[in-house]
Amino acid sequence: MAADNVTAAPPPPSHRQAPQPGARRRRLTDVRAKSHPPHDPERLTTHSRVVHDTVTQIEQRVATAGILAAEPAFWTRVRRAAVLHDTGKVAEGFQRQLLPGGARWGQRHEVLSLAYVDLLAEAAGWTDADRLVIATLVATHHRALHAPAAAAGRTARGRRSLAETYNAHTRWDEAFTRTPQPGGEQVQVPMGLHRELLAWLAGMFATDPPRSPQPSAAGGGPTLADRARLLLGRVLEAWQQPVRPEPGLLAVLAQGALTLADHAGSAHVPLQTHLPLTPDYLSRFPHTPYPHQRSAGATDGHLILTAPTGSGKTESGLAWAARQLSTMPGLPRVVWTLPYRASLNAARTRLQRDLAPAPGERLPDVGLLHGTVAHTLLTQAVDDDCGAPPPAPPAAAARQAPHARQAHARQARARANAMRLFTQRLRVATPHQLLRGAIAGPAYSSVLLEQANSLFVLDELHAYEPATFGRLCAAMRLWETLGSRVAVLSATLARQMVDLVTESLGRTVTHHRAPAGTSPVRHRLVLDQDPIDSPASLARLRAWLADGHSVLAVCNTVATAQRLHAELADDARTAARTARPGDPSGALLLHSRFKNRDRNAIERHLLRRHPERRPGEHARRGGLVVATQTVEVSLQLDFDRGAVTCAPVEAVAQRAGRVNRRGRHPDGPVEFRVHRSDGHRPYEQDAMAAAWNALTTLTEEEGVDTLSEQDVDRLLDLAYDTDWGRRWAEDARRARDEFAETFLTFTDPFHDRSEFAARLNEQFDSVEVLHHEDIDAYRDLTAGTDGDPLLAADLLIPLRYRALRTYHARYDGDLATYVVGGTYDPTTGLHPPSPPSASETIL
Repeated sequence: MAADNVTAAPPPPSHRQAPQPGARRRRLTDVRAKSHPPHDPERLTTHSRVVHDTVTQIEQRVATAGILAAEPAFWTRVRRAAVLHDTGKVAEGFQRQLLPGGARWGQRHEVLSLAYVDLLAEAAGWTDADRLVIATLVATHHRALHAPAAAAGRTARGRRSLAETYNAHTRWDEAFTRTPQPGGEQVQVPMGLHRELLAWLAGMFATDPPRSPQPSAAGGGPTLADRARLLLGRVLEAWQQPVRPEPGLLAVLAQGALTLADHAGSAHVPLQTHLPLTPDYLSRFPHTPYPHQRSAGATDGHLILTAPTGSGKTESGLAWAARQLSTMPGLPRVVWTLPYRASLNAARTRLQRDLAPAPGERLPDVGLLHGTVAHTLLTQAVDDDCGAPPPAPPAAAARQAPHARQAHARQARARANAMRLFTQRLRVATPHQLLRGAIAGPAYSSVLLEQANSLFVLDELHAYEPATFGRLCAAMRLWETLGSRVAVLSATLARQMVDLVTESLGRTVTHHRAPAGTSPVRHRLVLDQDPIDSPASLARLRAWLADGHSVLAVCNTVATAQRLHAELADDARTAARTARPGDPSGALLLHSRFKNRDRNAIERHLLRRHPERRPGEHARRGGLVVATQTVEVSLQLDFDRGAVTCAPVEAVAQRAGRVNRRGRHPDGPVEFRVHRSDGHRPYEQDAMAAAWNALTTLTEEEGVDTLSEQDVDRLLDLAYDTDWGRRWAEDARRARDEFAETFLTFTDPFHDRSEFAARLNEQFDSVEVLHHEDIDAYRDLTAGTDGDPLLAADLLIPLRYRALRTYHARYDGDLATYVVGGTYDPTTGLHPPSPPSASETIL
């Protein structure tokens, strides 16, 4: 029976509410889903239909990839939940709360929605399994079902689980049927409105309305409160004990599909279908592809590619991804990952330069997954109006009405900005940001779902210490389960790393290596026993600068880099002005402890000042860049001379890749000097010893004074064929298995996992912080009327998690970020409040 053919009968006298002055009976067309926009708030039926239709967009993107193919009813259940998820908002208490200055209702609308799930399940003849899953999705689209298994109580942000909120002490009839209030009682769902809603729902599901649609006990059947109580009890019981990993993962993915549809529907932000990477990418190359690029572009399934720096690894990864598009279902996403947050913007800029924009657009839309700001937006986006402040007296309510409207407007902006994190089909991120999906729950299950049916390009995978490398291998295994494919790109990948990736993935992994001689010999390798900031080294660097060479100096810690830059900046600028009058970029400093906006500006200066040398270009360029590990990835730079502090072999090779990058220097191979370090931070001491011993063996015992791709392979063999190398592999495997068991096994899918966020930060040793002088600006951008939370990310500074104490960090709950002390300069970055301790580790 269609919804339009059902006539809503007037409620019996026992169901009527005491008339309010000037009030009229609320009709379904009056029922709001949101309080925004204030001039014409979105109606419940409109919102429910939009969310239902958005599920179809998500299904078109994800399809039935991976484990989703094991549950044929997956998308049908999500669509049904989308129609029903907000039906509890029909309650009078919720509707009044949406009004400016409205009194707090105090109940969860999603719990009342369960009554309508129950009614429609009966009317449409759904199976018990369908009813349970749909009810679970409806119940959990804002709150966890259960408190963390370790301890009950409020979550990290003060939200109680549904099991804690509704229990044996709950007065269900007062909550959802008749609520006592001064001067009488409030009937939550009048009969006429109830019947209108049931008729509309029946129309959406193409079924007859329930035969006994009673919102209260007057008709002899169960009340809405009874139905909600009983079905919530079944849901809580079903998920109280651990379940098998596969059903648990499917449940989290279904929750992610519903919450993503709800976010997108609320924000009215469609998911993009255009992918800047076209299937014919390889055929559009402006030059003849290298053999390893052609091999990558012909590979189906997982890929490992080893190729020298400057030989087109990025293009190889894109060619591989383009190849996969025709053999995967749906509309796959491409996710480009890098080891350092500080490298993301450079990678995004390069992809925007090289790929195809959507019709009518100037640049390709490449997403950038922000860390701290993304966390804030996602948690705000799952808030709803049930969390309004306590009721205020009438006079105070009138005064508070503008503030309430501002709060609702901020929430609407948070939803829209959160969706900007999901809409693109090409994204740049760090693995740590992606693995926040392991937190699951209403805020992060959508992040996990978006990792299904995707193409992950892991660039410079070598840059991780063994524990992080192992965790990434655990993530690769999960991505494969989700129907995604993985490509690993690196110039320096030890055999042990290749073995670990291959054994972690269940399907075939193709390993291609660039042919010998792909890159010419570019460097004359010199080992130096003195530190890079020794008097002798400083004199040599000054001489190079005076001779007009462009010089790259790479240190292992920010503190050393800042000191070295201060020592040489004036000399570099003087020499640069002689060669290039008016040059503002004669001496640049790059490390991770810059605000994102300042580091982006420095990278733009770097790329303009030190681009790859063109064929036939003979002039000396001059200029100095002092950097840390952040220079090792994404930046296509080219210098005449290089001096670096010793680091693990992979890092040394990456630093060399920024010096005479393509071998076009008129002098032929140029000097690349590796200085012995007087400390091991931020690396493991044994890793540093293995690297220095390998370099010494190569140069002194084997008589090699170059750093060709074959020489790098030899160095990797020497370094990893040691007790340290064997321990590295053992540590990585142990970390992989422990991480998979702890974070990536969803046996308690609807228990609160918010404590995982802090543990992820600790394990990945990564956090973004705010300098204390930027508090007001950050607050305006994240919560101000005209703010933009994604622009607020420009003020954040990446920091090692274990360096928080050095910078006197404190966590600001209102801003949802750490605030640090110290001094800040746009050209030199963040400086600690006092000299850093010996335990400080810095990128």
